[in-house]
Amino acid sequence: MLASHSKSNSAQWQWENAIAGAVAGFTTVAVMHPLDVVRTRFQVNDGRVFNLPTYKNTPHAIFTIARSEGLRGLYAGFHPAVLGSTVSWGLYFFFYDRAKQRHSKSKEEKLSPGLHLASAAEAGALVCLCTNPIWLVKTRLQLQTPLHQTRPYFGLYDTLRTIIREEGWSALYKGIIPGLFLQVSHGAIQFTAYEELRKVIVDFKSKDSKTNSQFDDKLLKSVDYAVLGASSKIAAILLTYPFQVIRARLQQRPSSEGIPRYKDSWHVVKETVRFEGVKGFYKGITPNLLKNVPAASITFIAYENVLKLLKVTRRKE
Repeated sequence: MLASHSKSNSAQWQWENAIAGAVAGFTTVAVMHPLDVVRTRFQVNDGRVFNLPTYKNTPHAIFTIARSEGLRGLYAGFHPAVLGSTVSWGLYFFFYDRAKQRHSKSKEEKLSPGLHLASAAEAGALVCLCTNPIWLVKTRLQLQTPLHQTRPYFGLYDTLRTIIREEGWSALYKGIIPGLFLQVSHGAIQFTAYEELRKVIVDFKSKDSKTNSQFDDKLLKSVDYAVLGASSKIAAILLTYPFQVIRARLQQRPSSEGIPRYKDSWHVVKETVRFEGVKGFYKGITPNLLKNVPAASITFIAYENVLKLLKVTRRKE
């Protein structure tokens, strides 16, 4: 009977993590999407393609897109971004929590940094496999500009249908290799940094408080989650950003003759080094930081507070 109740609570807890993650993901995208559009356009612009607009910096890019394409341009790919982020964060927290439970011998046991890393890496790989087609669609829609000569995509469904018709089902997994490296390494670094910094703050606060460090949800406030989210995100971005550039370049729409700009990840690396040097792998990092650092704060504030709310609701039941 007790085992059955424990299993029920465990399953309920996993779904609570998924719900909290999904809400956090949606909140993030709704606020920060224009910077995501700017970042993607910077990432693919190697200076050798004439049907891509050129921007001086992030403010100039936002102003130019707003002036030439309107609000629609700034929110290009918004629907797949919302879907992708909501699904990704929901699945990520779900898979991450399940992995942590599997690695932990008891609920009270604190995992080592290595096990946090393994849990986050596992969750990242699973999420990448589930969501790559959504990110492909988002990238294609974000790169559409008035300079393109090919038939435009009209929304999420039309993009998917057109890609499958023109390029085949396998095209939905373009960029999957750098995507896997990105998701596994980025998530692993971010969540490991988050968990380790969280321990430091909880231990520090518990010394000046009568509250037991096991009840860290009572010790930590929204400002703590904001700092933790931002700090861990900066570390992850700086170390993994080149994978984002490689993936975005692979996911570009082929020419009107059906010829892709890059053959594979290694081709992207060689061409980028040859024509742009190492700095080519960091194109668009400014809007990326401007988008993702505050976004990470918003995400973890939303996630932790939704989780607290769900905990309170469950206790009342």
